[in-house]
Amino acid sequence: MSGVSLGNDLSLRAPGELTAYTVATLPDATLFEGYAVYCSNGAAGNPVLAFSNGTNWLRCDTLATAAAS
Repeated sequence: MSGVSLGNDLSLRAPGELTAYTVATLPDATLFEGYAVYCSNGAAGNPVLAFSNGTNWLRCDTLATAAAS
């Protein structure tokens, strides 16, 4: 199995590690459009994957804004 290929598309052949944040420590979404993070409390206190749409960090499961409660 080879590692990461950085051709035209990024392809992973092993688990990728996302940076972990809490809702309170999420970086400014306007600076990270298209980025994904692991938010340990972003689904009403539960962990969730989130991505920046350039305005907010949105939960991948519901597209709601990541929130601790």
